[in-house]
Amino acid sequence: NIRDIIESDIRSTAPLLDYKCSTDICTKPFPNSQTLKSGPVTAAIIMASGAKKGILERLDAGEIVIGDGGFVFALEKRGYVKAGPWTPEAAAEHPEAVRQLHREFLRAGSNVMQTFTFYASDDKLENRGHTQRFTGQQINEAACDLAREVANEGDALVAGGVSQTPSYLSCKSENDVKAIFKKQIDVFVKKNVDFLIAEYFEHVEEAEWAVQVLKATGKPVAATLCIGPEGDLNKVSPGDCAVRLVKAGAQIVGVNCHFDPETCVKTVKMMKAGVEKAGLKAHYMTQPLAYHTPDCSCQGFIDLPEFPFGLEPRILTRWDMQKYAREAYNAGIHYIGGCCGFEPYHTRALAEELAPERGFLPAGSEKHGNWGSGLEMHTKPWVRARARRDYWEKLKPASGRPFCPAMATPDGWGVTKGHADLMQQKEATSQEQLKALFDKANKSH
Repeated sequence: NIRDIIESDIRSTAPLLDYKCSTDICTKPFPNSQTLKSGPVTAAIIMASGAKKGILERLDAGEIVIGDGGFVFALEKRGYVKAGPWTPEAAAEHPEAVRQLHREFLRAGSNVMQTFTFYASDDKLENRGHTQRFTGQQINEAACDLAREVANEGDALVAGGVSQTPSYLSCKSENDVKAIFKKQIDVFVKKNVDFLIAEYFEHVEEAEWAVQVLKATGKPVAATLCIGPEGDLNKVSPGDCAVRLVKAGAQIVGVNCHFDPETCVKTVKMMKAGVEKAGLKAHYMTQPLAYHTPDCSCQGFIDLPEFPFGLEPRILTRWDMQKYAREAYNAGIHYIGGCCGFEPYHTRALAEELAPERGFLPAGSEKHGNWGSGLEMHTKPWVRARARRDYWEKLKPASGRPFCPAMATPDGWGVTKGHADLMQQKEATSQEQLKALFDKANKSH
């Protein structure tokens, strides 16, 4: 049994210490790999020489694609991104920081280096008084170059990404919004990224517009909405959203951000059911938060009172991530990654959980004993007693905060596209505008 053989090999830490690893995967196959001479598992064991397989070629072959993590949150914590605008000028301003994070995700097992172009549209870069030393084109070009440089160090692909725009929220026309996307897409085509992602859309209509622009390039297109089981902010169901995205031209559909893994997997299952009911075909992906969000409303974690600076008590453990990876795979989702809060060790957990299916461990596993097995070397006996899977699987972590609630009450202002509070502007938010918002917030509490 191939799965039993590989799982047994993974559990044996000692043989793994002798593995010679590239930046992306262990190039020495698992012991007993002579039994793995056919099928997608074998194809994943040894990095192919020459041209890399494309995203659709991998997914069509049944391979598992591991995405990367949440760059804006990770780089904000490191001092390279400003919370509030969440814009990616660090790609041009501090390329060494972005490059290093790409490398850490690659070492953790990511197959995709997504360009750090979240919110890199011109209208977002100049929104609400946010001044820039770099143009949108400079940021997008720098992000593409960094992603390609690191992707070339392993068996990873480069994905160029666009996201929702202030122009749409401010009720600009379809042509105006598409023109914003087109400026970013022109850079991605010039830099010859491997595929394109339209991600982080609260309204399926805007995502459709993005997919239509992306599809015109002839490159593979993925599209993810930041929605939960209730659907988009116009109450379009997940199933109907997915059908509309596939009809617009997306070959890969799913969700990212706003909700935890459990909620996101549930939502993608609904999308998959809708696509299949419509007689259509697609691949599926999920890139959730690394935060527990059982108390979120339809707008997700941005409604939580802890957003964005008090979310740490909600962080998922690496063992939670292994559970997520297994549940996503069992649901028929083969592109599995993360978004805000995801750090490289979370991504490594995904790759380790799915190593039996993929046929190899990431390079980052050289320094990580499977299910805590490295604790066998700890000096304290009670810590050595934790070197086992059943201990970590059954653990219910304490927060250490005796006066904190288990759940929060989301703000839930219920505003979306067209509401006066969501109309965007180039000018900085005025003190009068802030006072009105403070007063509204005080009344709601």
